[in-house]
Amino acid sequence: QVPVVESGGGWVQPGESLSLSCAPSDKRFKIYNFAWYRQAPGQERELVASITGDGRTYYADSVKGRFTISRDNAKNTMYLQMNSLKPDDAAVYYCNSRPARLDWGKGTLVTISS
Repeated sequence: QVPVVESGGGWVQPGESLSLSCAPSDKRFKIYNFAWYRQAPGQERELVASITGDGRTYYADSVKGRFTISRDNAKNTMYLQMNSLKPDDAAVYYCNSRPARLDWGKGTLVTISS
């Protein structure tokens, strides 16, 4: 069983929005801290945002004020609303626990260009 499945990526122009979803298969999801990570070509994977089981959030400075992380424990799903996207946000986005303990999924590609 694939530990996590990310979806929602696509191509957008700068300034537009995308919403990503993550569906971990682990039924203990609601007690884990979970996070979105991203990896751009030639760069290391970086933490974008995280959320605790009870909803406390953390954001990297680069996305603060533009991205919103949320979760629905009843649906075993986590979300990332990305607004005002910039070319630097282009990457493959992954979800995992924080710290990352699950096998990485395939991610979802976000492409930003005009």
